[in-house]
Amino acid sequence: MNTALNDELATLNAQTLVERVRAAGIVGAGGAGFPTHVKLQAQGGIFLGNAAVAIECEPMLKVDQQLMAQQAARLIRGVQYAMKATGAREGIIALKEKYQPAIAALTPLLPPAIRLHILPDVYPAGDEVLTIWMATGRRVPPAALPVSVGVVVNNVQTVLNIARAVEQQYPVTRRTLTINGAVARPQTVTVPIGMSLRDVLEMAGGATIDDPGFINGGPMMGSLVTSLDAPVTKTTGGLLVLPKSHPLIQRRMQDERTVLSVARTVCEQCRLCTDLCPRHLIGHELSPHLLVRAVNFHQAATPQLLLSALTCSECNVCESVACPVGISPMRINRMLKRELRAQNQRYEGPLNPADEMAKYRLVPVKRLIAKLGLTPWYREAPLVNSEPVVEKTTLLLRQHIGASAVPCVQKGERVTRGQCVADIPQGALGAPVHASIDGIVCEVTDQAIIVVRG
Repeated sequence: MNTALNDELATLNAQTLVERVRAAGIVGAGGAGFPTHVKLQAQGGIFLGNAAVAIECEPMLKVDQQLMAQQAARLIRGVQYAMKATGAREGIIALKEKYQPAIAALTPLLPPAIRLHILPDVYPAGDEVLTIWMATGRRVPPAALPVSVGVVVNNVQTVLNIARAVEQQYPVTRRTLTINGAVARPQTVTVPIGMSLRDVLEMAGGATIDDPGFINGGPMMGSLVTSLDAPVTKTTGGLLVLPKSHPLIQRRMQDERTVLSVARTVCEQCRLCTDLCPRHLIGHELSPHLLVRAVNFHQAATPQLLLSALTCSECNVCESVACPVGISPMRINRMLKRELRAQNQRYEGPLNPADEMAKYRLVPVKRLIAKLGLTPWYREAPLVNSEPVVEKTTLLLRQHIGASAVPCVQKGERVTRGQCVADIPQGALGAPVHASIDGIVCEVTDQAIIVVRG
């Protein structure tokens, strides 16, 4: 650790670190957007700076592996700040062996309290719970948080944002994401939050096929894009372009009634979805094949069984890899989760022994690419350092788990990049939102603040 960083860490207490992260509006960049300042208030023995989280364990997304190589020193400083905030004794940067440029950049910079953990090239290595198990041997109980086993996890881009917030007191106004698939120039770019996906697509030269479909995120966990006018948010991992006829697009276009009808008609209870479910493999009660049966045949449903759907990570192994007849247990689990959460239901269940074959049933990424039919679209997406000039941004007020941010600017007001335009209510779970360009507020709604350059 250099002298300057030593001095910085010595002068900043944990409370100050957390407050700077809160003020910067940092949320988990690799997941659902959990506010990072809340996570950093947890006291854990290990801070796991995870380079192989969901957006990176998926094929076609190339963000974290390139950021690690390019910003290795800042990443390590971010881990150290997070360790200071959480009181962690050890920091772990987990990344895959194939990310050799990142390993080469990080290794000579590692201080004694931080180590690398090399993950195999399997899916879903990068899922929070799975990565903790693979890097530490600890298993997070069902429905519990990582801190329950003394670990705090953050994604690479989140950690880099922590470093900027602590050192520069600068908020999150940019997002690095991958544009890949059927595009003229696959690339990884850094863009202003609020930029439209349509403009993002144009950065890659547009689609190269006549009837494209679009996925926001990765091919396994990403969501169907219904409008390219949708804005980039703090959690946007990528924009994937595939033929609309591709199974990954067609499956996402199925409505819930169709999903249930297919399951009712063809599920043969082979239990392959359960045998390959990563959470089940490490000892969680979750059994997707039983949930499929329970939804369609209510006499087979018990309250405990239905509640286990709340522990599903939606990694989509059950649908995209395991099921031989095209059922989506993940979609069914998602429906159940929505209903159960609306009823304020909670799951409480045991952590069973891990399957002795657990490490051998994770899916090799090369096999996953072939299984998903992505081989023609699996392309490199090099990091481009230049940032686009954007004329309009749509800043969603809810880019995170918890309460929506509340606007603190009015229509017609001039704002500058980095200025807070919406803050979280006192005592609420959330994160503030900041202007990503200099301009004028042209509209304030219940959902978003629109800023035009000017």
